[in-house]
Amino acid sequence: MSDQDERVLQQFKMCIPLLEVLTDANRQAIIMLLAQHKSGLNVNTIAEHINLSRPAVSHHLKVLKQAGYIDSEKKGVENYYMLTISKPLEQIKSLISVVEAQCSSSK
Repeated sequence: MSDQDERVLQQFKMCIPLLEVLTDANRQAIIMLLAQHKSGLNVNTIAEHINLSRPAVSHHLKVLKQAGYIDSEKKGVENYYMLTISKPLEQIKSLISVVEAQCSSSK
């Protein structure tokens, strides 16, 4: 296996958790909702918009935060969640770039 092949496989391995997070429709809905509300939303507001229980929303927020898609900021007694999607997107873009390069070089 060439160094380039190894690099592509490493990129895939790094992106697997990021892509798995996006397979859930509720997490997709949360991302889209937060994209519309740049100043952030709290758990209750998110739950109202996507019709999930507060514990279910909290779980999805935790998964999204661990993957780097969102961040939170405490305002008073509430945590407000906002989209910080740039780091995961850069990793996914990097995967696309190495796959494109690999496909181009094998022609």
